Amino acid sequence: MLGFIFDLIVGGIAGYIAGRIMNSEGGTIRNVILGVVGGFVGGIVFGLIGFHASNFIGGMIVSVVGACICIWLGRKFLR
Repeated sequence: MLGFIFDLIVGGIAGYIAGRIMNSEGGTIRNVILGVVGGFVGGIVFGLIGFHASNFIGGMIVSVVGACICIWLGRKFLR
């Protein structure tokens, strides 16, 4: 249970950073969702090119990049 809460906090931070990078408007819940989904997407993308996050900073970078990809895809498909 503690790991799940930690993942939500990291996801929220990653979603917030990605929202700032991509100039995206959104609330806290949206940022948490983007960060968590972004961590999954980033893990897949980085795994395909042979990179794996092994610590907190690496996981945060993967989550932020994945959340940026999710924001970009959302902008492309929802217009």
